[in-house]
Amino acid sequence: MPDELSVGELGRAVAALRQEIQAMGQGINARLDKVVSTEVYTLQSAYTDQRITAISQDVQKVADARDALENAFEAYQLAERDRREQERQKRLYQAVIPVLLALMSAAVAIWAVVAK
Repeated sequence: MPDELSVGELGRAVAALRQEIQAMGQGINARLDKVVSTEVYTLQSAYTDQRITAISQDVQKVADARDALENAFEAYQLAERDRREQERQKRLYQAVIPVLLALMSAAVAIWAVVAK
């Protein structure tokens, strides 16, 4: 009967198994303490989805504002170009018209002298 265990050995083996099972239970409990409950996970997921939606809306607003600013800047550049062109034409006319009047008055004076 060497294969059979004595009552004392069986008691010790059962006690060792109990300790192992208790240690495993404590390990499982420790892991479960770190796990987030389904309700909390659902709330966190919903909040994260809301934040992502809000941030994407903010990004879209910024992109729209940037596009509007670019369009306004283009319009400003075109208006400034047109204004400068008009100013250049005004300066040109301001220089040409007096010269033409002077030439015309000189021609009339010469014609008046020659016609006499």
